Amino acid sequence: MVKYYCCAGMLKSSWDQVCIAFWQRYPNPYSNHVLTEDIIFREVNPTNCLVSRRLLTKTSRSPRWMEPYLPKQMSSSAYIIEDSIVDPQKRTMTTLTWNISHARLMSVEERCKYYINPENGSCTEIKREAWISTTVYGLSRAVQEFGLRRFKNSETPSRTLTETATERARETALAAKEKAKDLASQAQKKQYV
Repeated sequence: MVKYYCCAGMLKSSWDQVCIAFWQRYPNPYSNHVLTEDIIFREVNPTNCLVSRRLLTKTSRSPRWMEPYLPKQMSSSAYIIEDSIVDPQKRTMTTLTWNISHARLMSVEERCKYYINPENGSCTEIKREAWISTTVYGLSRAVQEFGLRRFKNSETPSRTLTETATERARETALAAKEKAKDLASQAQKKQYV
C-alpha cells in the first residue's frame, strides 16, 4: 500500500532567487540534520537543462518502536538521492528525492516542482508530492503515518529567501568580525613579544 501526499505553496521570492537558494541551501543553520552533500554528476543536456544528481547524508530520527528492527549504525544516518532538472527556458525546476537507506523498511519519494506564479512574477509556486510505502507486514500503517508526519512537518517555510539570506549574511559578517578581532589581538601580542 502506498500513502500519497500533495500540497502546494507560494514562496515570496523570484524563481531566480529560489534556484540560487536551492543550490546554496547546505550547509545552513536551519538544516543541521544534513551532514554531507556530494555531487554525483551534473551536466547541461541538449535542451539546455541543467541535470544534477546529488547524494545527501542526513541524520535519521527513527521512532523508538522502529529501533529494534534497524542495525545500530543504520538508525543514526540515512542516505538520500536527489535528482534535479532546471529548465531556464520554461523557468521550472523539478526535483525528485528518494531514500536509499532503510528502503526495505520504508520507501519515501518526493517530487517538487518550482515555477513562476502566473499572477505575480516576483513569487514562485511550489507543488510537493510524496509517496510513502512499506512492505513490512503488520507495520505498514504505522510506517506510512510516520513518513507522512515527517513530510508534513517539513512544509514550505514562511520566511522569504531574502530574509533567510540576510540573516545568514549577518551571521557570517559577525563571525568574520570576531575572527578579525581574534587575529588582530594575536598579531598585537606577537608584536610586543
